[in-house]
Amino acid sequence: MQHYRHLKEHYQFSDEEALILKELQPRMEKLVDVFIDGFYDYIWGFGKTAQFLKNKDIIANHRNKIKEWFVNLFCGQYDMPYFMYIYKIGEIHVKIGLPTHYVNSAFTYVRTFILANIEANFKDKQHHVKEIRAVEKIIDMNLDVLTSSYREEELGKFLSLSKIEKNILSGLKNFNSYINYFLAGALAIVAFFAIGLFVYDIYLLFFTDIKIEKGILTVLGSLLVLWASIELIHEEINHLQGKGFAIGACS
Repeated sequence: MQHYRHLKEHYQFSDEEALILKELQPRMEKLVDVFIDGFYDYIWGFGKTAQFLKNKDIIANHRNKIKEWFVNLFCGQYDMPYFMYIYKIGEIHVKIGLPTHYVNSAFTYVRTFILANIEANFKDKQHHVKEIRAVEKIIDMNLDVLTSSYREEELGKFLSLSKIEKNILSGLKNFNSYINYFLAGALAIVAFFAIGLFVYDIYLLFFTDIKIEKGILTVLGSLLVLWASIELIHEEINHLQGKGFAIGACS
């Protein structure tokens, strides 16, 4: 709970910004129906939303909860009960298996909707800038608390493992790292020999009596090997840097 006690301090969220958000609440409350309609249009674009919103009752309840959260975003009182309320929402997301990607993406819509409305009601530049800062901070704090539920869930799973299971998991990760470095080295050696093979095939094509059709096919074969090894090295480097593989099978 210490994290939430210092959350506003870490985001340099002031009492003035809380008051600014409170002043925005009546305007945002009038827009809540427009917001929820746009929000639903946005999240249905994820493709798998129906897996979590399975029937009309769930959808109706979810719409009401989102509208409540949206209005509370401008409540002006951001204390421990408020952040616990947000944290419990995150726990529900974890419980139903909602991907964090969906949460982060949905917040893009929330941020865009609010800032567009603020821009449309622009009057005083200085106050306008303060409104934007306040909105950005409260949205970021909400997202911080929501995603912390996921982090603590993953940490809880790890801590629940026995000592032997942790040692096995750690050993497998180390073994996997060694294998990946070995694979990267092996691919570099293959690429080196592929260059030699390509040069040799070029020599055979131009300086021997090999048939030109066969020579060209041989050169193309060695070139293909060289290209494949370079691509694999590139993907292995991405993997070692923590990125995903881009190579996949076409269906």
